[in-house]
Amino acid sequence: MPELPEVEVVRRGLERHVLDATIVDAEVFTGRSIRRHLPGAPDFVDRVRDRTLTAARRRGKFLWLALDDDAALLAHLGMSGQLRVQPPGTPDELHLRIRFRLDDGRELRFVDQRTFGSMAVSAGGAILPSELAHIAPDPFEAGYDEDAVVDAMRRRRTNVKRALLDQSLISGVGNIYADEALWVARLHYARPTATLRRAEARRVLAAVREVMTAALAVGGTSFDALYVGVDGERGYFTRSLEAYDRAGEPCSRCGSPIRRDRFMNRSSFTCPRCQPRPRRPHW
Repeated sequence: MPELPEVEVVRRGLERHVLDATIVDAEVFTGRSIRRHLPGAPDFVDRVRDRTLTAARRRGKFLWLALDDDAALLAHLGMSGQLRVQPPGTPDELHLRIRFRLDDGRELRFVDQRTFGSMAVSAGGAILPSELAHIAPDPFEAGYDEDAVVDAMRRRRTNVKRALLDQSLISGVGNIYADEALWVARLHYARPTATLRRAEARRVLAAVREVMTAALAVGGTSFDALYVGVDGERGYFTRSLEAYDRAGEPCSRCGSPIRRDRFMNRSSFTCPRCQPRPRRPHW
């Protein structure tokens, strides 16, 4: 699933290419792609028709386009969702789910192979959609309070990776950047948060910002053609990954083979020497 850097790459692309454009019409081809817009497809189309796109915003893994009536066109990319800006005459993509025709002849398209993503119109959501109010600020937001996150993390009875993945604590972090940040911070994913010293909690949060900043500089992490920007360009952070998806490869710090463990129906990747497993059981 795209994490903060990949979603931010899409947001920046939308900001460059579609702001001040007006949606002259829209088509919904797959009802599942607007399942969170409960009034249905005709209402969705009516709410976006003749609306001008005034801002592109993001919180964590969600992004939205502010409309000129104070509503927002909210998007979650899911596992395979893409927002593509296409010039006139571009053939439809195989998995095209929603089309927005713009006043200059271009189209903004929501393409989603697996249909886990979705779009909806959020009334009054131009600044922050109410649907996202429960999601914590991410490390790049002005409202992000690291001291509060450190305190909340150390109060949790959980392990440090579960805490990083908890979107009500800190948003935007998924499996890839959690593993990368923990490698940078030299902490094992099973380390109980209650045992973290404040300096250790700060270290891992600083590592989150570090790896995400590095990923943003190269367009995010693209493992396949599903992770692309609005212009179809892929990100290249896969070349810089130190732990994630590198099982059996040597750690660049110490040479030990990277280890893969099962974790929450997915995988965690660690260096057994740089990130020793804690002695105390994890929850």
